[in-house]
Amino acid sequence: MVRRYELTDQERELLAPLIPRAVTGRPRAEDRQVINGMVYKIRTGISWPDLPERYGPWKTVYTRFRRCALDGVFPRALQQIQAHADAAGDIDWLVQIDSTLVRAHQHAAANRPRRGRHQQEEPDDHALGGLTTKIQLACDGKGRPLAILVTPGQRHDSVCARPLLERIRVPRTGPGRPRCRPDQVIADKAYSSRGFRAYLRTRGIANTIPEKTGQRRHRLRRGGYGGRPPGFDWETCRRRNMIERCFNRLKGFRGIATRYEKTATSYEAFVPEAVCGSGRSVCLSSACGHHRVR
Repeated sequence: MVRRYELTDQERELLAPLIPRAVTGRPRAEDRQVINGMVYKIRTGISWPDLPERYGPWKTVYTRFRRCALDGVFPRALQQIQAHADAAGDIDWLVQIDSTLVRAHQHAAANRPRRGRHQQEEPDDHALGGLTTKIQLACDGKGRPLAILVTPGQRHDSVCARPLLERIRVPRTGPGRPRCRPDQVIADKAYSSRGFRAYLRTRGIANTIPEKTGQRRHRLRRGGYGGRPPGFDWETCRRRNMIERCFNRLKGFRGIATRYEKTATSYEAFVPEAVCGSGRSVCLSSACGHHRVR
């Protein structure tokens, strides 16, 4: 019997080849049981020691999760989902970008100095600004995640736009390079800057970004030297609600809606794990407003 929040056979087959395995040592706990514990933790937001006994020792679940987070297992699984969707023509490349602010629990701010071989993967600020952090997200036209970036809460969105778009990398199921370039980008006024628009033009990406009031006044004040106003289509802009719906579904996972993890690498791994481990409603559903929760 599949319990609530647990893996289906299809999701288990997707993750099984990507999980790292030790060559020697004691017999390992079943991967499906351990991943079910990870998904349960993210969905409910409980602390690791409070995991139900049916998922095995909590230290085993946490150690396996931390290893998968550092090895990039869940982002690779998300890329596999994206690759199959792209091969079926199911990805709408009218990409939307935005961010959402997440409250960090006070225990998440108690970070120690970084040590170990993975210290270069963890940012110095642990993606924390006071007690807040931001999830920068790029999703397709159907509201499904394509790229995730975790930053401190005070980081401005326009600074993160370029590195966020550069994280989009959808592999091909056959030969060919991964697709990294959207057809068009939709964003709000926070991303309206000459530098970002120039970056999109160099990559041949159309954009629908409203102009800030101050920028419009400055352009009009310069007269003929201010240049032409940027193109803007209200009908296309109305589709930006899809990314808000995506945020709404992601924050149904309490471990994402509030940050309890101390390290940015662990918290950033929560989003692709939520999508892959219990996320057909977030990633694989072709209808954005219709999904089921197990």
